Amino acid sequence: MSKQTKYIFVIGGVISGVGKGITSSSLGLILKNRGLKVTSIKIDPYINVDAGTMNPTEHGEVFVLKDGDETDQDMGNYERFLDINLTRINYMTTGRIYKSVIERERNLEYKGKCVEVVPHIPLEVIGRIKEAGEKAKADIVIIEIGGTAGEYQNMLFLEAARMLKLESPKDVAFVMVSYLPTPQKVGEMKTKPTQNAVRTVNASGIQPDFLIARADTNLDKKRKEKISLFCNMPIERVISAPDVDSVYDIPLNFEKENLSSKICEILGIASKKPDVKAWRKWKNFAKHAHNGKKTVKIAMIGKYFETGDFILSDS
Repeated sequence: MSKQTKYIFVIGGVISGVGKGITSSSLGLILKNRGLKVTSIKIDPYINVDAGTMNPTEHGEVFVLKDGDETDQDMGNYERFLDINLTRINYMTTGRIYKSVIERERNLEYKGKCVEVVPHIPLEVIGRIKEAGEKAKADIVIIEIGGTAGEYQNMLFLEAARMLKLESPKDVAFVMVSYLPTPQKVGEMKTKPTQNAVRTVNASGIQPDFLIARADTNLDKKRKEKISLFCNMPIERVISAPDVDSVYDIPLNFEKENLSSKICEILGIASKKPDVKAWRKWKNFAKHAHNGKKTVKIAMIGKYFETGDFILSDS
């Protein structure tokens, strides 16, 4: 097994809320099942230092880490899928990064240099990514960059990803999660928005290695061929990700297309074969998620209850 830490950036295309967080969690699970140690990072491109002061209707429910850091709810997905505890080093926001760089400048840590947005902000991001990997002694660090291709808010984080790829080209992979709509009146799945999203990240110096194609149904061969041709990647790296009833089915769908093996190949990782016993256990767990018959009562501990009426699905 390679001792060099590998980095997988998960980026979004076309629309937000398409499933980058669950994709990142599922990638982590299928790689962990190959005997690799995985940790995860979430990057939110807003100015808030953390998610603790935001109204849940603005951002969704807050997930609190074991060290008290108030973060994005995707962090909870990472912890559940990977069965790990994450800390403050695994969560970044634009505000947190700028705050850190300004504090370093005030403490003269830049030794009198002119501190600029580029390269100092991306370098701070890269430093934190590496620190998270070292702290976890991880073989693979999965970094989810919030937002979608073409937004101003995440440009500096994409720049950090590009710079890390330049520094270690064999140790970095890019996975784009993009939506393929099927307009109701047309009745045909469209690939053009995804093609444009890939070209947009190309303009940032990034070429996705894999495309996770989110859609109502599985992609047919024709769509996969079109995406392969116009998005500049082998057809076997276009992975179908249809809507499912349970998020716990997603890792199973990924492995139907041998995604973990393909990722290990592109990153040069000599991993073990999948753990059959652990995989069988996950399959049974996913199966039970469909067949629940008991009703349970859940107590919710919350904050900002007076801001409106909320139901369980909001969390």
